[in-house]
This record gives sequence, structure tokens and C-alpha cells, in this order.
Amino acid sequence: MHIPPHDNGNRPIIDTDDARVPLNYFNIVKLRAGQSFTYQVPGYETAIVPATGRIDVTVEGESFNGIGQRGIDVWDGEPEGVYVPQGAKATFTCVSPAAEIFIAGAKFDGDLAPFAVRAADIDVVQYGSDETKTHRKIKHILGSKYHGKVGRLLVSELFTVGQGGWSGFPPHKHDTDRLPLETRHDETYNFRFRPNHGFGLQLVQREDGKVGDAYHLVDGSTIILEQGFHPCVAAPGYEMYYFTILGGLSQRPLVQFFQPAHAYQIETIPGIKDMIAKFK
Repeated sequence: MHIPPHDNGNRPIIDTDDARVPLNYFNIVKLRAGQSFTYQVPGYETAIVPATGRIDVTVEGESFNGIGQRGIDVWDGEPEGVYVPQGAKATFTCVSPAAEIFIAGAKFDGDLAPFAVRAADIDVVQYGSDETKTHRKIKHILGSKYHGKVGRLLVSELFTVGQGGWSGFPPHKHDTDRLPLETRHDETYNFRFRPNHGFGLQLVQREDGKVGDAYHLVDGSTIILEQGFHPCVAAPGYEMYYFTILGGLSQRPLVQFFQPAHAYQIETIPGIKDMIAKFK
């Protein structure tokens, strides 16, 4: 499902127990210098990630200052963030002229400790090629290196490299717990384009062998993925970014099931197996 860009007034775009993606939580908060935002989400662990701007964060009295390095857009520097345990009270304050902050969440009832993720901690994977039209870079904010410190939440940023091309290809899904073939992970995306009048398409094929749906992506689009195979593509001449939230039902590691008719293309895309391993 596609949610067009809109002014959400600092209220959740995907709230707790959403019938479509109950394992996800997503909010976008916009602040000016000196403004603060406080939240608490029982039953969901979260990550605070500035898209742009710089913030000071306090989680149950523990401070993490100067989070965020980016200025004009998500291409302007490396991501940073703070992990917030489920039910913990978190407050962040804008210490730059303005800030736009993503709050990503996954359903989880365990008790863990907050921590900061700095630019030096980001796990970067680049794979694909211009020739295969699959060239992209992934910046894992809460990736595989944080197993044991995070319950069910995976958070990353995905960039098309160059201008135009496919992402999430070969088509894959993760809507059913049936290990070792696949895990149930609800997924939410928020897209950005450079230049910001760029566009793309999100495909969702809910049943193999049947025609699916295509959604027109623009700067600020949110996509929720509750079921089906879901590659996306950026139009020629535009760079595409998407903030990615994954919440696992029974485990944190993601096991993707690649659409059988296209799975052989894993062997044609340079570095894709390293990318797959980073989500496990």
C-alpha cells in the first residue's frame, strides 16, 4: 500500500498494532531549533534516526548528544541514530536550525538497553552493477552487528547508485514464517529522490503467477509491505533513497524467499550474496 507524502503533524504514519503491518511503527517528526519531542511506545522497540539535522537525545535519563551529521538531505553525510528499548520514554531536542527525524519501530516485549549508533558504526554494503541496472548501496544502522542488543528491529538506508535502476531485485518476499525458507518480517519504506522531483515505481505481486500492483513513488512516499514480492525501480536520471524498517515476528534475522521464476538472477548480480547475508 502507498501512503502519499503529507504533513503528519508529528503523529505516527504507522501506529502501533496497525492491521496491515502490526510488527512495524513509523513516525516522522519535524522540529525547529530548540524544539523538543517526547514519545513512549509500549510493546515496540524503536530507533531515532535524523534524516537531516542534529539532535540531543535522552532515554530514561541517559543522554546521547549531537546525533545526526546531515544538512540539506539524506545524501549529505552518514546516518546516525539511537536505539530506544520498548516502552522507554525518549525525548529529543533539535540543536540545529531544523531537523527531520525518523522513528522506526518493531513489536518486541523484551527489556534491553539504549545505545547510540554513530557514523563510524554504520555497516555499509555496496553491490550490483551499472550493467545489470542493480547498483545500490545499503547503510545498515541497526544491522546484523547488533544481534543481542536489539530484539526484532532492523533499520537501514538504501541508495540507488548512479541514476535509475532496480532495487529489491530479484523479486523477493518475507511474509510467512516457514524456516528455513522464509521469515515473517513486516516492512515499511519512506522514499526520497534527488533531484526531489524525481520518481519511481514500487511493484507488489501478492500471488506468484498473477498480476500485481504498481505504485507511483515520489519524494516522501511511504510504502507498507504486508505481503508479496516487492522490487522497486527509480526512473532514469534520478537517484532514489529509501529508509527501511523491518520487524520480525519470531526472530530478528531476515530470510528472504526469492521468486522462483527469477531467483537464478542472484547469480548474475555482483555482490548480492553479501547483501543477503547482512540481513541475517
